[in-house]
Amino acid sequence: MSTEERAGVKLSNLDEPLSPEAGATKRDLVDYLDGVADHILPGLKDRPLTVLRVLRGQKPFMQKNVPKYTPDWVKTVSIWAEASKRDVHYALCNDRRTLLWFANQRAVEYHPTLGLADNIYRPTHMVLDLDPPTDKDFAAVVAVAHLVRQALSDSGLTGAVKTSGAKGIHVFVPIDDSAPVDDVAAATRAVAARAEALDPSLATTAFIVDDRRGKVFVDSTRAGGATVAAAYSPRLRPGTPVSFPLDWSDLDSVDPADFTVHTAIDALAGRDPWAEMMVKPQRLPDDLIEQGRAIPVARVAAMHEGKRRARARRQKA
Repeated sequence: MSTEERAGVKLSNLDEPLSPEAGATKRDLVDYLDGVADHILPGLKDRPLTVLRVLRGQKPFMQKNVPKYTPDWVKTVSIWAEASKRDVHYALCNDRRTLLWFANQRAVEYHPTLGLADNIYRPTHMVLDLDPPTDKDFAAVVAVAHLVRQALSDSGLTGAVKTSGAKGIHVFVPIDDSAPVDDVAAATRAVAARAEALDPSLATTAFIVDDRRGKVFVDSTRAGGATVAAAYSPRLRPGTPVSFPLDWSDLDSVDPADFTVHTAIDALAGRDPWAEMMVKPQRLPDDLIEQGRAIPVARVAAMHEGKRRARARRQKA
């Protein structure tokens, strides 16, 4: 059993594989996260954290509540969860020591809230998640990412882009605190609608999968209280890819599989593109918010449409 200690954290079983398909050991995970600590921590700091852990012989699971054995030096915050009617005790991954502790717990993925701990429902960024119909459609996702960029530019906004680490792309738009969360959600819906309108043959805002007809889904539902995989977070997928920030001009020439726990640090070449691309917080335009207010909330609309279709099926039966 391989053991060592870093930053006061005892690391164990470092040579065990993360999963049969990961192509990486626990040591690879620890070394990678340690190597990008200065890059990933700013996106985790003071944000309640959900992690995806993969333990030996168990199915991967999402962990919000910190375990009872969590060291007392790991900062935590208690937040009421309306859905489950209980307090959830989240970790705040604010330093290298905590990050290494999570890595030793075989926490592969890092999903912070879009809002800070003092108000997780007040997002600091507007986020659009671009999801292709299949794993092989990254070129289509890139094309839609450029549509989103154009829609943002037409609205006077600037965003940063990264691979999701899975099969899609995330666009992050830093925003100020002038708009309440419902208006942020409305503005996000409006940007998605504007991107779709630029080329409806490529992009769709249809929440119901069967309605997407092979197009890239522009997901505008990441708003109050939501989490998104952090920039530089590994993902539990074959090869252990990472969510990698890119210059807009590089999108057309990369493949998400290019960036893994083995290759990402060399690909950074000493840069921190996420920090470089993140502009100062921007004010959301009033016309964008107004347009979004008239667009139904996707999940609610999909729920009503699902019920309508179910009734129609029953009537035909």
